[in-house]
Amino acid sequence: MVRSTTIFRVHDGLPLAASVDDESTEKALTEYKQQSKLIFRRLNANSEPACSIESGQYTLHYLIVDKVIYMCICDSSYPRKLAFSYLDELSKEFQRSYEGKIEGVTRPYAFMGFDTFISKTTRLYRDSRSLTQGSGPSASASSSSSSQPPNQLDQLNENLKDVTRIMTKNMEDLLWRGDSLDRMSHLSTSLRSESAKYRKAARNINLQALIRKWAPVGGIGFFVVLFLWYRFF
Repeated sequence: MVRSTTIFRVHDGLPLAASVDDESTEKALTEYKQQSKLIFRRLNANSEPACSIESGQYTLHYLIVDKVIYMCICDSSYPRKLAFSYLDELSKEFQRSYEGKIEGVTRPYAFMGFDTFISKTTRLYRDSRSLTQGSGPSASASSSSSSQPPNQLDQLNENLKDVTRIMTKNMEDLLWRGDSLDRMSHLSTSLRSESAKYRKAARNINLQALIRKWAPVGGIGFFVVLFLWYRFF
């Protein structure tokens, strides 16, 4: 399940909002929250826009949207698709609620009133099994109505469908071995660029193959037409 959530501004790492965690959760996640702060300090405009960072029994997921970082700490067994669907929900509501105000604030946690929406959404995403398999009371209600789909995840998020391309990193590699989130972004960009080059090269090769295949036929046809023209006209 989602254990804790924090929202930061990208360019200066200013915390904008966060979930209000109970004492036991706060104590259990102290180390991981410190790690999340280290991650925030390393993120910038060139960083990978979405990433999962594994750290022991928990995984930190973050999503960057419109210069704002949305990060949650989840159990390592919690489905990654649900984690990013959850962050996507937060990003849409946060932008809708505070658009135009985000860059102007100077004090930390200026939008703590957003905790109400965070808490509500966290409860909605609490039972990963019912969300992914359509089990539980809500699923039973949906199965009785033909107008509601059996899978609640489809109702929660229609936009973030493919998380297979979201990179996964290990916290130890990231913090203690000097690996870089920027490097991940550059690598991703490089891979996309190389992929585009290969596609273009493949198209050129196919075109050249077609030319080699049909050029003799075209040449013969041209001479036949030319001969007939001079012969009969």
